[in-house]
Amino acid sequence: MSSNTATSSSGAAASADSSAPRRNSKRPKYSRFTQQELPACKPILTPRWVISAFLLVSVVFIPIGVVSLFASRDVVEIVDRYETDCIPEQFRSNKDSKVNYIQSNESKTCHRTIRVLKRMKKPIYVYYQLDNFYQNHRRYVKSRSDEQLRKKSKESEVSSCKPEDYINGTVPIVPCGLIAWSLFNDTYTFTRNNQQLGVNKNEISWESDRKHKFGKDVFPKNFQNGTLIGGATLNASIPLSQQEDLIVWMRTAALPTFRKLYGKIDMDLEANDLINVTLLNRYNTYSFNGKKKLVLSTTSWLGGKNDFLGIAYLTVGGLCFFLAMAFTVVYLIKPRQLGDPSYLSWNRNPGGR
Repeated sequence: MSSNTATSSSGAAASADSSAPRRNSKRPKYSRFTQQELPACKPILTPRWVISAFLLVSVVFIPIGVVSLFASRDVVEIVDRYETDCIPEQFRSNKDSKVNYIQSNESKTCHRTIRVLKRMKKPIYVYYQLDNFYQNHRRYVKSRSDEQLRKKSKESEVSSCKPEDYINGTVPIVPCGLIAWSLFNDTYTFTRNNQQLGVNKNEISWESDRKHKFGKDVFPKNFQNGTLIGGATLNASIPLSQQEDLIVWMRTAALPTFRKLYGKIDMDLEANDLINVTLLNRYNTYSFNGKKKLVLSTTSWLGGKNDFLGIAYLTVGGLCFFLAMAFTVVYLIKPRQLGDPSYLSWNRNPGGR
């Protein structure tokens, strides 16, 4: 009796399972692509292949490094740091004295003499370099209005420019923001043998910035008219698209030490020439212990003076050459017998299944 009951109950369960809807499987449809079974190159890194690869990298990288290093060494560069020497001695004692001097009405004229150690071919690029100036600070970078810089109709778009947005709380500043407000305002004039060397300031900024980021019909208004002056003033009769010192400054630097192009000298300078520099030391870097440097530099086909690229190529190439020699010695002294590659799975079953 119990046996029949068990049989009938199991049959009922089986019929119930067959009538229940089948669950959809989450197993993906088979594909050689999804299962990574497509034909592929699977190289076997034998000692000969590894040594050859390292030698190839060293043969390519070392000459490139040598050429890059020589190109960088051909660049003639003169760097003159002046932020301390251009302050009268009675104001050099401490930071507060320096700040009081730079904010006072004392004469800021400073005379410097630079000796040219090697012939410099035109064009000679004039840069100013600032150290410990964090143009990449988030609040500083955001304190500008790109819409205002591009369009005259957007002069009142100053919501992102605080605290340099309005004069007296009602009149908008053009250009607004901390970046424009802190525009570098030291100036340089150069003479050689009592003859002035002209500094060309045309096309020192990016062409894309002049054409697309600064409007031809946008003129400075109420700029540096507040109680606290941050930097240089702008000519209100010249549109922003032609204010190239401003355009160069508004392209913020990523690092706290940076150079920005001041102008170009379109004359050759001979070795042992004495260049007399008359500068106005007006920019306040003393409140944050910043440094100011005047840089004269030529260029090569690789750009300015920068040994890093050449040293990097030489380092990688030399390291690869060392590894190639080390592996060669190990391979010759203690060779290791390789297995038969025909036993590898992809060789035994090329189809992958």
